[in-house]
Amino acid sequence: MRWKESTLLLLISPDSVEEALDCAKAAEHLDIVDVKKPDEGSLGANFPWVIRQIRDTVPADKPVSATVGDVPYKPGTVAQAALGATVSGATYIKVGLYGCTTPEQAIDVMRGVVRAVKDYQPDAFVVASGYADAHRIGCVNPLALPDIARRSGCDAAMLDTAIKDGTRLFDHVPPDLCAEFVRQAHDAGLRAALAGSVKAADLAALTRIGTDIVGVRGAVCEGGDRATGRIQPQLVAAFRAEMDRHAREHAASVPTAG
Repeated sequence: MRWKESTLLLLISPDSVEEALDCAKAAEHLDIVDVKKPDEGSLGANFPWVIRQIRDTVPADKPVSATVGDVPYKPGTVAQAALGATVSGATYIKVGLYGCTTPEQAIDVMRGVVRAVKDYQPDAFVVASGYADAHRIGCVNPLALPDIARRSGCDAAMLDTAIKDGTRLFDHVPPDLCAEFVRQAHDAGLRAALAGSVKAADLAALTRIGTDIVGVRGAVCEGGDRATGRIQPQLVAAFRAEMDRHAREHAASVPTAG
């Protein structure tokens, strides 16, 4: 998968084929369509047939991502689930390491995922995802994720929030620590993805620290509600416009070499 250098990519998460149609209407404003099932958790996995239908719904040039779930420490189970998402049409596989309490457990799970997915589709993009609020659920430290992703052969490290109670990414991992997460990911040759009730007001910081991918749902849903609101194409367009504005401002503020 080819990524645009020095560009913050926008990942939008519909939870149904109907919402995927809304994403298709806003396709020019987004980069990745991410299939999840919010009522099964932060990274809740949707059904294989929904992944297939969404893959058929969105433009062919838009990668489809699928979450495998907020997974337990069961490497074989998770590897099979990841392969199922790949066979169903996803080329971007995200695994929420919810039940892994040590880096070693997380690496064990992700190595199985990487092998299962890439044996089937070598150019698939595998993401090890942790949680900014890990202290509330007892899983691996957020800043351990870049090394976990590197050691297991993943392509990206991601942070989200596990508990959707109104608190946000920066409430648990402030921008300076998110910047360290991004730096560690880049030093390991990985992409860095950040999510967790991200709002337009967070885009200046996310751009400044060099984030590669920002994941949103609630910010582009009616009423700002990820659970009961529906994705609105005009909100996707407005969010992208804010992303582009911050990208221009950041580029203008960075001295050019020479």
